[in-house]
Amino acid sequence: MVMLNSTKFSHLTFLLVGIPGLEAWHTWISIPFSLMYSVALLGNCGLIVLIATQRRLHEPMFIFLSMLAVTDLILSNCTVPNMLAIFWFAARDISFTSCLTQVFFVHFGSAAESAVLLAMGFDRYIAICDPLRYATVLTKAKIGKIATAIVARSFCIIFPIVFLLKRLPFCASNVLPHSYCEHIGVARLACADITLNIWYGFAVPILTSVVDIVFISVSYLLILRTVFRLPTKDAQLKALGTCGSHICIILLLYIPGLFTLLAHRFGHNIPQHIHILLADIYVLVPPVLNPIVYGVKTKQLWERVGYLWSQKQMWC
Repeated sequence: MVMLNSTKFSHLTFLLVGIPGLEAWHTWISIPFSLMYSVALLGNCGLIVLIATQRRLHEPMFIFLSMLAVTDLILSNCTVPNMLAIFWFAARDISFTSCLTQVFFVHFGSAAESAVLLAMGFDRYIAICDPLRYATVLTKAKIGKIATAIVARSFCIIFPIVFLLKRLPFCASNVLPHSYCEHIGVARLACADITLNIWYGFAVPILTSVVDIVFISVSYLLILRTVFRLPTKDAQLKALGTCGSHICIILLLYIPGLFTLLAHRFGHNIPQHIHILLADIYVLVPPVLNPIVYGVKTKQLWERVGYLWSQKQMWC
């Protein structure tokens, strides 16, 4: 009892519940989750391989799309296998170190994905508003610098969260009512003041998603201004069509993310299992739908897939 009451004691392991209140349904819930995870893996890995191996796809738009696929894989791979292990085998134990690692990659993946969408917005802005300079502005060297900046920004913003959690003592319950470890969920188990964690957890979305949304919105306002100055409706529709996939992906990422954030902050009357389901869906839906949306909307990807399929048929 003395050990339990000591504020210096910290748990070596946590117990993840899965989806609180729906434990009896875990096996059934795992079926759509495992199918979605398989689609996310196949879609994003296939997209990366296709873009990497086809020279005609070595354009800025597709390079940014491959970056988006990498962030999707980070987000889904650091969470979904853990969820499925809970649903299938009741493997609820997770070490404190593994939990901190998962916290870092969950938030790093979200921050990086938002930054990639901002880079894709910049790509569409240059392509439509200043097409003559497109090849000189978005060179491979500059794309490399953009990728480095995305990783550096995401790392510098998210890494302090690890230290904010590591400094906390955990001397009460070690049961985490979630399917994976995330910052505030873990911090709430601490027997110490977590005000700094709460404020930093609130600042991170502002420093990443909110700032990115503002810049993306500005880029699209400028794009729309340029599009509506085009002489014909066909030209206008063609210009807007090149932005369609990007707009869909922005909505897929930010709307569920914003809803989840607001539900956690202000939805005190929403049942806990709804909160957790929303958080689980947030790390699954974008990785599943992003390659599908771009595959359907982007003619060049279909052409390369069709070309590879025809080549395969010839060899067979």
